[in-house]
Amino acid sequence: MIVPKKLNLANIPTPLHKIQFEGKKFWMKRDELTGVELTGNKVRKLEYLLYDAKKKKSDIIFTSGGDQSNHARATCIASVANGFETKLFLWGNQNQKPDGNLFLDKLTGTDIKFLTKKEYKNVFHIMEEESKLLKNKKAYVIPSGGSTIVGIWGYINFVKELSEQIDLKKIQGITFANGSAGTAAGILVGSALLGLNLKLFPVMVLDTKEQVYEEIKDLAIRCVEKFKLDVKVNMQNVEIIDGYSKEGYKNIAPEKIKLINKFFKETGILLDPTYTGKAFNAYYDRFLTVGKGNKVIFLHTGGIYGAFAKKKNYLD
Repeated sequence: MIVPKKLNLANIPTPLHKIQFEGKKFWMKRDELTGVELTGNKVRKLEYLLYDAKKKKSDIIFTSGGDQSNHARATCIASVANGFETKLFLWGNQNQKPDGNLFLDKLTGTDIKFLTKKEYKNVFHIMEEESKLLKNKKAYVIPSGGSTIVGIWGYINFVKELSEQIDLKKIQGITFANGSAGTAAGILVGSALLGLNLKLFPVMVLDTKEQVYEEIKDLAIRCVEKFKLDVKVNMQNVEIIDGYSKEGYKNIAPEKIKLINKFFKETGILLDPTYTGKAFNAYYDRFLTVGKGNKVIFLHTGGIYGAFAKKKNYLD
């Protein structure tokens, strides 16, 4: 078994809190508390990715995402703190007012290249090609969400951290927002390493159910093979929840905002419009309204800066 090395960027372990909402109690793992500027799940992956970039003597980090990408924001900030330059390849309009994550991206001084939705479909190829054009600099290219076989170690180790906070044999599963599949793949491998039969309930925010399933499976299997892990991942433990992002990745329906606002007013915990807000709507429907929720943990993966870009939606 090979375990990759990492930097120490995240404030971990993050707390596991018992939350009460509408008279029901449930467990929430607070990964929005990994940091302030570095808030969210992406920093766990960046600990491994940026160590790898240093090991490979890279000068500049290339990565991609939507114009409100939490991963892009965390990458810029973590890279600045560790002596890297950065370049972002973002799907969005270059003439928009910088708010939320994009505001912080620009504040770091990163170079940003905006792409159309059509161009963004080939974003990894675009980053690879631009990296070849660099003179006297070496680029380290990170795909959207930091979901690589190195990056997912952030969530492989997350499972051990969580197992030290609660008896996971008494827990049915974990619900969380799924974007680039790295969090799910990491938890799947981490559960296998600890011999846990933990159910994963990733809530889709983009792509099809079939794509998400294959992305999780591919990342997990390649990681097991690369790092010579003596386990087999059980894809039967992955139950993908669909139907909570019909309005589109960059949008959120008013009824979902209503639940997000009610949750904030009762608990003081903010959910974002792209990921955690949609995932909590799914969790509320699937687990809180039909049970006490105690058997399924809700993983808050962060993303709160995205709420600032949707201020009007939240206040309306």
